[in-house]
Amino acid sequence: MITLYGFGKCFNVMDASPFVVKVDLFMRMANIPCQVKYGAKYLKKSPKGKLPFINDNGTVVADSDAIITYLTKQYQVTLDAELTPEQKAQAHLITKSLDEGLYWCLVYSRWATDECWPLTNEAFFATLPIPLRWFLPNIIRKSVKKNLHGQGVGRHSLEEILAISDKSLASLSTLLADKNFFFGDTHTSFDAVVYSHLCEFISVRFDNGFESKFTKNAKRYQNLVQFCQRIEDKFYPEK
Repeated sequence: MITLYGFGKCFNVMDASPFVVKVDLFMRMANIPCQVKYGAKYLKKSPKGKLPFINDNGTVVADSDAIITYLTKQYQVTLDAELTPEQKAQAHLITKSLDEGLYWCLVYSRWATDECWPLTNEAFFATLPIPLRWFLPNIIRKSVKKNLHGQGVGRHSLEEILAISDKSLASLSTLLADKNFFFGDTHTSFDAVVYSHLCEFISVRFDNGFESKFTKNAKRYQNLVQFCQRIEDKFYPEK
């Protein structure tokens, strides 16, 4: 059986990373059985030092796109068989936009904003032993903020980053329109990609009922909210 390695359930979604969610949902859509092992400790075992990665009876593959490409070929997955070459090209380019654009807005919202940081700190570091709990979270936060600045998103103000994320959300809402899935009535691998990012904004739940500015903004797009619910009803009935 395939083993998928991720960070773990967080904020009411199956994983804190959209890239782990993407692979998990793809395998559910393709009816490929797998077991999931959680923990940042698996970063050391990943070929690329990141999660997710999979182990398929000894074949180790890292990076969500590479994993999906491998699974599609190895298990003759036909999720995208009916897509036209133009639709496949659109899916590829939009995927890259989400992975390299909207994703960094998510990282900023969790790690750089003062409203979300206490919740992120608690969710990711609460089990750390003392005295690591006293200083390690802030060291990692500082590193993430440095990466955000280097990537470029961190150079903008909160309101500017909200506007950047909103452009992606508005575009997705326009593309989805009143369809069940992005390319019609049948789900494709692209729906796994979009859901993996949207759920981290729309489906998150905090114990104290808190909603970030990013979540409130994302929930304004009712067709995207309904899309997430549709995916969860079909593929995450245990949720």
